[in-house]
Amino acid sequence: MARNTRAKKRPEAPQMDIGEIFASMRDLEKTKGIPMDYMTERLKQALANAYRKDREDHRDVPAENVVVDLSEQGLSMHLVKTVVEEVEDTALEIHLDAARNLNPDARVGDTISIPVDIPKFGRIAAQTAKQVVIQGIREAERGVVYDNYSNKAQELLTGTVTKLDPSGDVFVRIGQGTEASDAVLRTSEQIPGESYREGEQLKVYVLEVHKMGRGPIVHVSRTHPNMVRRLFELETPEIAEGQVEIRNIAREAGSRSKMAVRATMEGLDPVGACVGPRGDRVNAVVKELHGEKIDIVVWSEDPCEYVKAALSPADVISVTAIPGQKACRVIVPDDQLSLAIGKEGQNARLAARLTGCKIDIKPASQSGEEQM
Repeated sequence: MARNTRAKKRPEAPQMDIGEIFASMRDLEKTKGIPMDYMTERLKQALANAYRKDREDHRDVPAENVVVDLSEQGLSMHLVKTVVEEVEDTALEIHLDAARNLNPDARVGDTISIPVDIPKFGRIAAQTAKQVVIQGIREAERGVVYDNYSNKAQELLTGTVTKLDPSGDVFVRIGQGTEASDAVLRTSEQIPGESYREGEQLKVYVLEVHKMGRGPIVHVSRTHPNMVRRLFELETPEIAEGQVEIRNIAREAGSRSKMAVRATMEGLDPVGACVGPRGDRVNAVVKELHGEKIDIVVWSEDPCEYVKAALSPADVISVTAIPGQKACRVIVPDDQLSLAIGKEGQNARLAARLTGCKIDIKPASQSGEEQM
């Protein structure tokens, strides 16, 4: 039996459906916020690169010599050549006689655009163009994510733990849908003693966003003092409405925080507003921070009154400013000394950080003053 020696017909290279492409780009602009102009330029670049790669003569044609016109009306491509009397480089030059067949007015030194037969693009070139477009979409998506989260810096977000890294870092998925992104909670930004599990939801404070090769990286924290601020803003309507102002926060995450507040309207108790009915508001914050103690005090323009309040819960007999220094001397009852200083000096340390004042605490028995 005779063998069939006819060559199999090679499959045709995939044809581009311009209408379908522009419909897809409109969908990308609507659903992912990727501008059509951006994607059109990326597609033109992809087609030009595909042509340069798939030329039959395998010549490396400069990108500026390939012109792509792309619109919803259609696609055309031209190769720009220079008109010469003697051709030395067929990829970039055209003889004067041949040029005048295309343009009767052509002269030596002119440039002329020669239409490219687009259907002759090979399958590899089409795949290359597709990959470049996909990469452009990914880059644009990363840019959208970066813009979204760079605008969310210093905000409080809720995320889901997705991975516990052996280094101790925790990866958290924040946002929803097309705005979702991975955030990293470094070991140094974790509350001491906290443990995490995959699938757990937790609130995090957005520190900053970095552009990386594989996409933006969002750095978050649970130790930043402003996390306490944002939690109270969520729980206290008076803060959200501007009736109570948080002036400063000093925090040792996982242990204790001190927060100074003041009322912006007469007759309002700023501490009571933050504590809430039956302590509901402050308890909600404490619960989110897994038991971290929070002292809420009234801010004062008077440095001595401010320091006195900041040393809460200790009772204070007197506070005296030290002339020429941002420091003060504090006298407390003997039985309040350890409470004023706090365990390992924490209460005094946080009070000093809150007020910005160096605090020297003495018991009444050593000051020559009588307890009141």
